[in-house]
Amino acid sequence: MSTAPLVAFSGISKTFGGVHAVENVSLDLNPGEVLGLLGHNGAGKSTLIKILSGVYPPDAGEIRLSGSPVNIRSTRDAKALGIETIYQNLALSENLDSVANLFLGREITNRFGFMDDEAMEEAARTSLDRMKLRLPSLSKLVASLSGGQRQAVAIARAVHFNARVLIMDEPTAALGPEETAKVGALIRELASQGIGIILISHDIHDVFDLADRLAVMRHGKVVGTTRTADVSKDEVLAMIIAGTLPAGMARRDH
Repeated sequence: MSTAPLVAFSGISKTFGGVHAVENVSLDLNPGEVLGLLGHNGAGKSTLIKILSGVYPPDAGEIRLSGSPVNIRSTRDAKALGIETIYQNLALSENLDSVANLFLGREITNRFGFMDDEAMEEAARTSLDRMKLRLPSLSKLVASLSGGQRQAVAIARAVHFNARVLIMDEPTAALGPEETAKVGALIRELASQGIGIILISHDIHDVFDLADRLAVMRHGKVVGTTRTADVSKDEVLAMIIAGTLPAGMARRDH
């Protein structure tokens, strides 16, 4: 049985016009792990994730998936490898229902080439059941759903298409406490099924209770990584703001 990380960044760098957006980053994500990626705006979080999701090619370094080197040249490549990204705006069409959003651009068709609405609704229910998730109605327009329900639709879309790695950008931003708790329960359920999840946030409180491990970036570099249980919020804030490591932590502690 392989013990290789699900995702392994090794020496990843990316420069824009002489600015080192990401510099020599090495970082791992394990199957079934929730990794919180923290840092202020401009720390390099978004650039690193866009490299993994195929938006940008790295200038240097290597990405391995389950121990095998991969060449991710486009978002299509990333999706084919089971890497799905849910951005903060969720990229949902508000004038369509949940089923149509789940299959948008990847619709199921029958043998005559027409969209098979019944098959798509059944598949949508299966994906929601897998996540132990209930929506009030699959036929309601997304515009009428709450923020947490919209997040659930976006997650269901990624999971339905066999995500192995799920990247979530500020997943609980603008949600109330109850909906934040529901999204948190959903994230834990997916992790229990072996999906590796990266939570991106500039706010430590968004991820501290959800992440198994935290990685802090500053000025394009990884300040350090640590198990969440081993640090306090104040120590992580010091890593984010000043790049100060807690006593005894190595700069790159995988």
